[in-house]
Amino acid sequence: MAAKPHHRVSSRSRTQSGSAALEGALVLLPLMAMFFAMVDFPLALFIQNTLREAVREGVRFAITQQTGGSGQDAAIKAKVESYSMGFLTDSAITAGTETFSITYYSGTTLLAVTGTGSNAQGNICVITSSIQHSWMAPVWRSTGILTFSASSSDVMEAPP
Repeated sequence: MAAKPHHRVSSRSRTQSGSAALEGALVLLPLMAMFFAMVDFPLALFIQNTLREAVREGVRFAITQQTGGSGQDAAIKAKVESYSMGFLTDSAITAGTETFSITYYSGTTLLAVTGTGSNAQGNICVITSSIQHSWMAPVWRSTGILTFSASSSDVMEAPP
């Protein structure tokens, strides 16, 4: 006669029945925080680099005076917005959450120049922009909104 195997039910398994879910939550929360940090920080660098490149391209466009029929400043603003990959928008500038400015300075006196002739040869064109972006996940509650700013300048060339 063969002996019957004894299946022993451990009293320990009943006391640890919810520990797997708890351990999973304790591991999952820091893991998700690390994941969002690994996505958020490179995104912030990407936004800053994109804004810098957009402002640089706007200055390059401005100093060569390649404007269309919409006027110099409007054409420069459109060029910067097109290079900003949607991070800088006209509606956000109008709402006040983002800023965009074009300032011309005299090349000899370094005083601000406005009106007709402000984009004359030898003047300095300065484009400044800032945008706001919030973190993807509320992991860092104290910081909330990040502000990115970029500025670029160059000397105006003679019109073609």
